[in-house]
Amino acid sequence: MPVISVEGSKLTKEQKSELIASLTEVASKIMNVRKEAYIVLIKENDMDNIGVGGIALSGKLAK
Repeated sequence: MPVISVEGSKLTKEQKSELIASLTEVASKIMNVRKEAYIVLIKENDMDNIGVGGIALSGKLAK
């Protein structure tokens, strides 16, 4: 079973559903593997736990 793993900031339930469906669709088409075989894992990280350019995203968004 193919596994797709995504890490990012918090998402809404609707965003997660769309992401899972889209990733599964594209991977299935490219790899020629049926959609039902895919597992999609989403790991959400708090903005305080993601840093870009030495600054936490929570700090970048506040500016």
